[in-house]
Amino acid sequence: MNRPLLCFFAALATLTAVAAPHEFASPNGQIVVNVNDTEGCPTYTVSLDGTTILLPSPLGLKTNVADLTTNLSLTNCETKTINDSYTLGNIKQSRVEYTATEATCHFARDGRPVLDIVFRVSDRDVAFRYQLFPRRDTRCCIVEEEASGFLLPEGTTTFLCPQSKPMGGFARTSPSYETPYSTDQPMGTNGWGEGYTFPCLFKAPLSQGKDSAVGWVLISESGVDGSYCGSRLLNVHDGLYRIGFPQSGENNGLGSTTPGIPLPGHTPWRTITIGKTLANIVETTVAFDLVAPRYEASRPYTYGKGSWSWIIGMDNSCNYDEQRRYIDFSAAMGYQSVLIDAFWDQRIGYERIAELAQYGKTKGVGLFLWYNSNGYWNDAPQTPIGKMNNAIERRREMAWMQRVGIRGIKVDFFGGDKQPMMQLYEDILADANDYGLLVIFHGCTLPRGWERMYPNYAASEAVLASENLHFSQDFCNKEAFNACIHPFIRNTVGSMDFGGSALNKFYSADNQHGSRRMTSDVFALSVAVLFQSAVQHFALAPNNLDDAPSWAIDFMKEVPTTWDEVKFIDGYPGKYVILARRHGDKWYVAGVNADAQPYTATLSLPFIEAGTPLRVYSDDKQNQGSMKTMKLPRQQRIKVTIPQNGGLVIVN
Repeated sequence: MNRPLLCFFAALATLTAVAAPHEFASPNGQIVVNVNDTEGCPTYTVSLDGTTILLPSPLGLKTNVADLTTNLSLTNCETKTINDSYTLGNIKQSRVEYTATEATCHFARDGRPVLDIVFRVSDRDVAFRYQLFPRRDTRCCIVEEEASGFLLPEGTTTFLCPQSKPMGGFARTSPSYETPYSTDQPMGTNGWGEGYTFPCLFKAPLSQGKDSAVGWVLISESGVDGSYCGSRLLNVHDGLYRIGFPQSGENNGLGSTTPGIPLPGHTPWRTITIGKTLANIVETTVAFDLVAPRYEASRPYTYGKGSWSWIIGMDNSCNYDEQRRYIDFSAAMGYQSVLIDAFWDQRIGYERIAELAQYGKTKGVGLFLWYNSNGYWNDAPQTPIGKMNNAIERRREMAWMQRVGIRGIKVDFFGGDKQPMMQLYEDILADANDYGLLVIFHGCTLPRGWERMYPNYAASEAVLASENLHFSQDFCNKEAFNACIHPFIRNTVGSMDFGGSALNKFYSADNQHGSRRMTSDVFALSVAVLFQSAVQHFALAPNNLDDAPSWAIDFMKEVPTTWDEVKFIDGYPGKYVILARRHGDKWYVAGVNADAQPYTATLSLPFIEAGTPLRVYSDDKQNQGSMKTMKLPRQQRIKVTIPQNGGLVIVN
């Protein structure tokens, strides 16, 4: 048994021991963190309103210089209040007031300082990271293992996305955070054998009996850039989960699974969002609160909506005439962009792309161009290839894009979470900023605070996204189930490039064959609000101007992609969800239902003034949608019903 686990069992055995813990609380006092050094092993607990929601969990890390998981003594914890205010136009809340208690806990060995663990505790989040020091003349180290753990109470259930094995799936492109979630499952498994991708949601018991209460716990990480690797969550046993580094087979087996850092140096933040309801989970901004911009924006970046032919027409749609038609379609919708997907370099060519860019400019429509990230890490053959992985070629390509007026890029098929791959993400972003380009990542890792760190970052896929609706009827059958998961898990910590909101009945260019959409038109409107991304390329098609309801098209013309505020109203992962998002002075209340039983409730909307005119988009029992107008009653309540696979949108 390794030493961190021995420390873990020692901590469990001495829950009532007389070690000298250090305790600090959130500003409102409801979340309390207790840090200890039981038998020389650093541990922490987290409680919510007096009930422990994370039991004594291990801390520390092993490096090639020193084992910092054992034989440590906690000397003291210095606390101070953090007050930060920032504005960010590309996340769920445009202005954030962040207040937290910061505690720097100093650990020593033989009287000499060896490790600091810095905690941040806000009214809904706990975060921590490690600070390491030089050791004699040693100025760098390899972090071989993190002991960082999360011990959840017995009876906790899980809402998790398994990590895939490396070099599997299409053209050996996994892992790319594109595996299906399971909901309300007991602890005790380790996914498909490789743990779970962040973020990870848990429902933990806070009390027993008839009126038993639960707490929600979301575990993730933030601040990961080229100076560290991305991590996953591994199930050890008995409710203990811990940080795991990338798998050795990622990046085609090349590169170390362990990160290297300079000394002094620090690790990324481990984040834990906690609440008695899902409101704290949905509304958290912790991924952005903990980080700072890495560089200045080279120009003002604007976001917005766009169209995308590939989701309906696939590779055959990548031709000059069809992309010009989609530029006209985006212009008719008032959209800002068109995404031109794979093989454009072969099927359209650089000269004619420049022509399309110039034509789009006359229509007020910019172009996003798709690129294959690939160097040595998978077999994906789509072109352009060999451009984004090489700094010389990348900057030459970006200079051309700047000359012809390209708006942004979408880079696909990354190879894993090892430190060199994280450096590639950062290099692409930094170079793109030099040339004024927005960046979307696809077939990729989870963004970890990147909206604030990189001003030209737009979104990442990192989810089973809309292309699967084209490829699989089974995925269409489960569309509502997945839509009731992402607002509670994946989309809580970062922008999600999903590419949804189709109004075609079928995923095909003629709208007559292929996989059939099982969700309603109002559902399509709802997910345009529920799925947050500052740049949205919707799965609409030019034929929708004629064959979709006019009220649906009008809504898709107006719906924003940037938001000033989000409020959780009701929901349960995998069953149903109701959220409200504000853009300026306009609220969009959106919901979808995956449950076999219709969702019926009386919604309280205290944030909208009584008597305010509303537009209500809803479905009947057959999922036939309509739009009606009404005024919000004096009680500021409205009764709604959402059938299975249906949706709801209320706009003031």
